[in-house]
This record gives sequence, C-alpha cells and structure tokens, in this order.
Amino acid sequence: MSAYRALCLAAVVLAFVVVVMGAYVRLSDAGLGCPDWPLCYGRPLPAEIADQDALAKAWKEMGHRYLAGTLGAIILLLGIGAWRLRRSRGLALAIVLLVVLQATLGKWTVTMLLKPAIVTTHLLGGMGTLALLVWLALAQWPHARAPEMRTLRLAAAIALAAAAVQVALGGWVSANYAALACPDLPLCSGQAMDFANAFHVVRELGRTSEGELLPLAALTAIHWTHRLFALVALAAVLAAAARAWRYARPLALTVAILVILQFVLGLANVALGLPLPLAAAHNALAALLVVALVVLNFFAFRGLRFFS
Repeated sequence: MSAYRALCLAAVVLAFVVVVMGAYVRLSDAGLGCPDWPLCYGRPLPAEIADQDALAKAWKEMGHRYLAGTLGAIILLLGIGAWRLRRSRGLALAIVLLVVLQATLGKWTVTMLLKPAIVTTHLLGGMGTLALLVWLALAQWPHARAPEMRTLRLAAAIALAAAAVQVALGGWVSANYAALACPDLPLCSGQAMDFANAFHVVRELGRTSEGELLPLAALTAIHWTHRLFALVALAAVLAAAARAWRYARPLALTVAILVILQFVLGLANVALGLPLPLAAAHNALAALLVVALVVLNFFAFRGLRFFS
C-alpha cells in the first residue's frame, strides 16, 4: 500500500510538470517543433536540424512528449494497482481513459496544425488529469470525519467550476495568440470586439469559420472575456476561501494567496508585454490553484477533517 501511495504522489508531481512544460512549449511557440508524431522528423530524438532555433523547439516538444509518455506509463501502473488493491477502481480507470484521450489530442495538436479547439481541449485534459490524480492520491490516506466540512460543498464546487471556466478561457486566449490583443489596463479603450468569430470553435488557427483571416476584433473579444471572467473567478474562489477559514485555515489561506497571485500575474503579463517567464508562471499558478481547489472539494464533499 505504501508503494501505491508513493506512486500516486509521483504521478501528481509529474502531471504538474507535464502541464507546466506543455504551457512552456506552447508559449515559446514550439508546439510544432516536431512536424510529425510520435517521432520528430522521423527520429526518436531531434537530429540533423541545421537551424538552431528549430532544433531547440524540437527538443522542447520531444521533451514534453517523453515526460507525458512517462506519466502515461505511471498512470497505467496506478490503474493496475487499483484493480489489484480493490481501491478507487472507477477513478483509476477514468484517469487511464483520460490519458488515452490526451495522447490522441496531443497527436491531433500536431497533425491538425494547432487548431485552437484541439489545443484548448488538450490543456483542459491535462488539468483534468492532474485534478483526478490529486483526488486519487488523497483517497489513499485515512482521514478523520468532520461533518461540518460538508457545509463548504457548494462554495467549493462553485469555486472549482469558476476556475475551470477561467482555465478554459485562458487556454482559448493562448491557443489563438490573443494574450496581447488588449494591451490597455484596466479597460480595452476604444477597441472593437467581434464575439461571433471569437468563440466559433470549429475553425483553423488564425481563420474564421469561413476561412478568412481572423480579425483583430475577434482576438480582442477573446482577451476581454478572459479578463472579465477573471473577476468572477476571483470572487468565487475568495468566497470559498472565506467559508473554509473556520474549518481549514491553512487550506483557505493557500487558496486565497494563490488566486490573488494569479490575478496579479495576469495583470503583470499584460502590463509587461507577456514575458515568457511570467506567462509560464501564470500557467503554473493556475495548475496549483486547481490542485488547491480539488483538495478543498475532496475534504468538503467527503466530510473529512483537513490535516487530521
């Protein structure tokens, strides 16, 4: 049992690394660093690429693929272990199936040339995998009962749902390269917005559903929607943290700090022109916030004492 718990923790850590690495690959414009899949220019490792910038992007992409492949292997072991131990079988199976879907989405991301809907779904799949692994890991330890924690269920669920929507909007911003479409703070002063084309899902990167160039007004609408909903997510998460303060202060404080830092980082990315380290940190903090909210929901919905 101790080995299975250790494997669960290893999977959580690696899943976080894979999510952050995937964001870094995307933000550094290396998503097509390898034009084929699962190999890179027909090889298991990048080689014989004269252009050093292209070679660096290829290594980033293949590094992410190998990390994801390692995570997939660990998750398969978790599925086998869950079956043998007769613990959390359904959840473990769901994670295995999600990883299979993730691998398919990873392939389509390359073969369909970074189609925004595929890229965004791939991001959500990565976050979903991380969230389910956290839940699985928490379920492997005994916890004392605390029925009062159930009073947090609604607030915790709303906060997690709001964070998930914001992650999806952030993924849509990134997939459409709309992060700097609205450089003003706090408003998008005088800029036109095209919501019809902004959220048309079935289309190519940089194109409308009719195949025309995606107008700047559509990118502005994408960015502005993400920015506005950030206020909703901030309020929902802080409300959940305030409700949790009475019963789980360390967790409530962690959630509050993470969401405030995430909000500040979002503003900083716009103000400073999206520097790569800040953009990557913004994605990493989003993943950490999701983890913290999953932990809150786990203890709330199961009526368990945090840090028992």
